[in-house]
Parts: sequence; structure tokens; C-alpha cells
Amino acid sequence: MSKGTAIVGFILCFLGGMALMWGVDRNAASNGEVAALSADSASGSEGGFWTDEKAAVPVSSKDPMWGDRDAPVTVVIYSDFQCPFCGKAEPTLKGLQTKYGPSKLRMIWKNFPLPFHKKAPAAHLAAQTVFELGGNKAFWKFHDLAFQNNRNLDPASFGAWAQQAGVDKAKFEAAFKAGSAQAKVDADIAAGKAVGVRGTPAFYINGVFISGARPQSQFEAEIDKQLAAAKKLIASGTPKNQVYTKLTNTNKAKAPKQPEAKKRPPQDDKTVWKVPVTKNDPIKGNAEGALVTIVEFSDFQCPFCSRVVPTIKKITDTYGDKVRVVWKDNPLPFHNRATPAAMLAREALAEKGNKGFWAAHDLLFANQKALDDASLWGYAEKLGLNVDKVKEAVAQNKYKAIVAADQELASDMNAGGTPHFFVNGRRVKGAQPFEAFKKIIDEEIKKSEALVAKGIAKKDLYAEIIKKGKEPPPPEQKEIGDPPKNAPVKGATNYKVTIHEFSDFQCPFCSRVTPTMKKIMSEYGSELRVVWRHKPLPFHKDAPLAHQAAQEAYAQKGDAAFWAFHDKLFASQKSPGIKRPNLETFAEEAGLDLTKFKAALDGGTHKAFITSEGSRSDKLGIRGTPGFIIQPKGSSKGYLLSGAQPYPKFKKLIERALKEAK
Repeated sequence: MSKGTAIVGFILCFLGGMALMWGVDRNAASNGEVAALSADSASGSEGGFWTDEKAAVPVSSKDPMWGDRDAPVTVVIYSDFQCPFCGKAEPTLKGLQTKYGPSKLRMIWKNFPLPFHKKAPAAHLAAQTVFELGGNKAFWKFHDLAFQNNRNLDPASFGAWAQQAGVDKAKFEAAFKAGSAQAKVDADIAAGKAVGVRGTPAFYINGVFISGARPQSQFEAEIDKQLAAAKKLIASGTPKNQVYTKLTNTNKAKAPKQPEAKKRPPQDDKTVWKVPVTKNDPIKGNAEGALVTIVEFSDFQCPFCSRVVPTIKKITDTYGDKVRVVWKDNPLPFHNRATPAAMLAREALAEKGNKGFWAAHDLLFANQKALDDASLWGYAEKLGLNVDKVKEAVAQNKYKAIVAADQELASDMNAGGTPHFFVNGRRVKGAQPFEAFKKIIDEEIKKSEALVAKGIAKKDLYAEIIKKGKEPPPPEQKEIGDPPKNAPVKGATNYKVTIHEFSDFQCPFCSRVTPTMKKIMSEYGSELRVVWRHKPLPFHKDAPLAHQAAQEAYAQKGDAAFWAFHDKLFASQKSPGIKRPNLETFAEEAGLDLTKFKAALDGGTHKAFITSEGSRSDKLGIRGTPGFIIQPKGSSKGYLLSGAQPYPKFKKLIERALKEAK
């Protein structure tokens, strides 16, 4: 990363933190190989309540802690699992642990997800849930996994991580779904704002503020200073459990006050975005002849979406047939009842059309705090819907594909938070007042009337307005070149597209994407090939040898033998496992020369090749697994796709690559 890029990124993180002061709703694809805080070295009391609530930076046993309760120096960490600079700070924090140990240093974690990191809030809710179920040791293990896999911060991953951290998966999923730890996450954000945190990472060392991922030497200088001060206090008779409060209050009082974040009025963005309206979209108002189209990305559980409902009603009452409102679903992952509510509303649309949808919309927002299943069935009955069909829609996530398409569109349009609006393609963020909408609507009505005067039919207005609108940027590309000659391959000989699959045989997310890859081969097998690229991650202890074993299968019997061995390894990932004895059993079952196989593993025959593949992926910026580069034939570049993504995301890039293939 260039220095300029790093500076810009830090400013964005800082400004994102400032946005929290405005009450912005928190938003919901690289597994970082940074050395995160070591769960194995985490100590700290797991039992008994304690509090340092009188300190200027208050902490208590409700916070995840590494180190001893009475350690003389405390580092309070305000961090964000999706923030790249927080990830960069992790090796520094681990280095401090190693140098000072738990008797001299304790670390306290505070949740501070930034609003533009759309996956962070759910990750923080999950981490806090793990802490409340499993204590400090479980939390730090989950914490490590979250930073190591920070491009896969999806609810589907959290249960597996919780289980790896030692927490019962079923209990975790029930608590996560209930959102029982959300209040603590919200309290941490409020506490951070109260003590002056604006961005991440932010640290208080006995009350002394350090902002950003600074060098370890800067932390050490302050810690050493605080150790000396603590030693004097203890010598003078101050109890060890009061040292933090005394030093923090003294240090915080001496610190210069940080400037207050200034509220800035929303900028008048005149950029027109090409936001499509489809047959699946519920519409309120004049469906064919409106002068202004308002596309709304919203979430039935989002309090800010609820807050804007009266504003939208005032708009439709004021402008009548001149305006139409188009609904797009964007249920955020940390709103666990938003998707079930969306399923009910979509079923209402299917049964009773637009009128039925908007009646459901109004009823759901009016009862936003009661979106449990029993309440939803009651609303369905009140709306005159087929309750059994509503139950089926919720249970089977019946309209999942439609909702997912809306969510992907929101992502493409950088509309991650809710509510988010496009007025004739012009962006309006958040629950803005009527006046903010009115200004843009009045301008757009004049433009539309001018187009009508030129002969554009009203039914064609919106298409004309957005025809040259801004589209999302193309997906990220990587210079991948040709695969190495000894890389296992499957698929078409006369291929148009190559999928480079960087994967790890012990990674659960790599295993999870296997059915998707099979579906891809079923759909596109005559037009593409898949090339296996080894990337065993350092914290998966059984992976390196498994990769050597698979490569030896390739060396002995070619591609078909490799992919059969590949399937066997993933099928055995959990049971019986992929340790050495099982690898030998698999090799024997596959008809490999067992003597050669053992010699290859003992002598590390393929170790250098596998290491070089990992280095290659690092240079490409692929830090986690699985990672894919989808490359059109004739091009040295390919499109990057990170994580165990659903089939539609692969399909979108494959179709793009097929069009570009030479």
C-alpha cells in the first residue's frame, strides 16, 4: 500500500468515526494474516464482577480483558473488525503482550464499528455474544479469527468461529439471533464518543490517548512511563486495584481537549446513478407517468428507516401523481428480524399486489419492535393474507433471490446503510427531513417537465433520465498471468475463462464453497477451467502436509487423481480429519504408490512449490481463503472474488469474463 493510500484510508476511518456523532445507522467480502492478539496467552479473571467505573475511561468485567485485573498499566482498545488499520495494529499489541506479560499489562476491548464498514456491526455483535457465553479466552480466540478472516465477516461464518473458540454453536446462534449483546456494543460506541474517540484504532494507556496504528516503540515509551508512575503510587499506599482509576483520571485531565466534531449539512450531490427499476419492485404512486422516481433501499428493523416513513408519506401527499416511490430490500445482517419481515411483505405483494405490500410496510414499521414470528403471523392475519403461505415464505426464505439481488445492487451503488434513496438517480443518504427531499424533487420536476415538452413520453422519463447515469465501478482486477505448469487443472481444454482457486484444505470456508464450484462446473464446464492454487494458512496446522499430499497425488497420477484427493480431503476435514495417518490411508485408497507418497511427505518434495504459491497469492493481495481470480482468455488480468461467495456473485463475473475472452 502506498503512503498516500494509507493516509487517505486513515482519514476515511477517522471521518467514519465522526459520522457516529451524527447518529448515522450502522452498516453491515480478506482474511488478514496479521498476528492478532493471542488467545492462548489471555488471562484475566473469568469470575466475579469488578468495575473501574469512576475512571475517566471506565472499564469493567463486562469488557473482554487480556491480562491481570490489577496490572499497573491498562490499554483500552477501541477497534473495528473491518478496519484495515485496526488489523495493522494487532501485531503491535501482540508484541506488547509478549514484552510486558499479563502481570504488568492488561488490555481491555471496546467495540467501535464504523458506519461505513457494513459488515463490522454484525461481527462485533457476534464477538460480544461469544464473550458473554464463553468469557475472555473464548472472546480472544474469536477476535483472532475475525481479524484473520476479515473479508468473510458474514453471519454464516460466526457460528463456526464461535465453536472453534469453545462456545456451544447452538447457544451462540440463538443468542446472536436474539441480539442479546447488542446493548453492550451500543454502550461501547456511546462510551467511546464520550471519551473522545472519533476513528479506529484508538487507544487509551492509563488515560493517555494514542490514535491509529502507531509503531510499537511509541506504545512502549508510554507504557514504561506509566509503569514508573504506578510503582510510585503503589509504594505510597495506593491499592493496586485503584491505580488505573487514579492514573487515568490524572492523565485524562492533563490531556488537551479534542475538537468537537462539527455537523455538516449533506452535500447536494447532482450525480445521477443508473439505478434500475424492475418488475419485482413494489411501487407506490403513479407507476407509469410520474415525473420523479424515488428508489428507497430500506430495512424493516432499522430505526432510521422507521423515522423516515412520515417524511415519505408527506412527499407522496404533497406531490401526488408527480412522484412514485420504489422499494428495494436491504435487510442489514445485524437486524435479525429484518429478513423475516421482508418475507412477509414480499408475500403480501405476491398475494395482493402493491396495495398489499404497502399495507404490510406500514404495519411492520408501526410495530417495528415486535417482529417475532408470532407477531408476524398476527400481522398476516390482520392484513388478510394466507397465514400458512406467510409462514412458508418466512421459513423457506422464499423471496431470498429477489432480496439478494436488491442487496447486491445496494452494494454496487455504495448504498450500504439504510435508509438510502435515489431521487431520479440522485443520492440522498439517511433519514433526511422533508426539506432536503423537496429541494431535489422540485429541481427534478422542472427537468422532467422540460423533457416532456421535448416529446419524451412520461412512461419513458425515468429510463431517459438514468440512461447515461453513473454505473458502479468495474470489479477489482489482479495481474495473474499464466498458472504454473504443475498446477492441477480441471474443465474445458478449449476454455474461454480460467478460475484460479486459492484455497486451504483445512479452511471451513473453502470446504463450504465446494458445492458452488461444482455448480459452476455443471453450468459452465464446456467454457472454463479451474486451476488449483495452494494457499495453506499458517494457523491451520494440518493444512501444509495435506497440500503436499494432494500435490503428490497429482505428481503420481495427474489431474484426475488430484481432484479426487481434493474431494476426499474436504469431505474428511472434520472427520476423520486430515492428519498424517489419514493422508496415508487416503493415498492407499486412491491407488498411489505409498512408498513414494511417504517419501514425498518426509522429504518435503512439494514444499517449495506450495510455499511459492502462497507467496504469489500474498503479492496479489489475497490474504485469506478461499480467494478466486476469474480470468478471461487472452488477458493477463482477472477479476478478484474473495471468500465463500454465493453462486450469483461467481456467475456475474464469469459472464463478464466470457464476454471479454479472446
